[in-house]
Amino acid sequence: MTKLRCLAIDDEPFALEILADDIGKVPFLELVGQFSSPLEAHNQLRQGVVDLLFLDIQMPTLTGTEFLRTLTQPAPMVIFTTAFDQYALESYELAVVDYLLKPIPFERFFKAVNKAFELFQLRKPSTELVPSSTGLTTLGPLPAERDYFFIFVEYREVKIYFDDVLYVQGLKDYVKIYSTQQAKPFLSRITLKAVLAQLPGNAFCRVHKSFIVALSKISSSQRTNLYIGTQQIPVSSRYADDFERQYRSC
Repeated sequence: MTKLRCLAIDDEPFALEILADDIGKVPFLELVGQFSSPLEAHNQLRQGVVDLLFLDIQMPTLTGTEFLRTLTQPAPMVIFTTAFDQYALESYELAVVDYLLKPIPFERFFKAVNKAFELFQLRKPSTELVPSSTGLTTLGPLPAERDYFFIFVEYREVKIYFDDVLYVQGLKDYVKIYSTQQAKPFLSRITLKAVLAQLPGNAFCRVHKSFIVALSKISSSQRTNLYIGTQQIPVSSRYADDFERQYRSC
């Protein structure tokens, strides 16, 4: 069975012990390290052998949210484990998998790691047995599954498929995500930068301080504007060169 390689960071030894025990109960999780501070875990994370990070928030020297912002992409999936609820909004902006409040019931822990495992599986190529022309059963590719991400809309977690997104508009602390899923845009309290971090870079491009577009949905473009259907979207000089390069290569 494929396992998620997990790392746990918490400055409380008892919390680490409980977390390690919970991880050991789940067949698809493998604990590869546990540390009392983010700085101690930094080298192991740089080696890229971690799929899922369990991260406390309130720690001395460097908080969990500060540490997460320092990680380079691609970063592991993250589940926050904390006794404080005031960081929930910031955690959504950081696109973490889940936010668990201590003491963590095992049922709630199991729900969070199942979500992480589902996301992990979506990123992996899959195969299945299919009949060949010789009559023998061979391995063949599964039909491609539609990838998606989650955002919070009016206190609900909403699944949005990548290939349904038309464009994203930033409005200070909020974004509007226009998609083919519904006529009205999804409105979420999250930054444009946090949304961009969740989107596949080969399919989406930031073209303005306030806009991200799906490259495959562009009807036409000029140096300073592009169109998705009848919707005109500005292209600023800051992003124009990157947009031209990415759009021509897609």
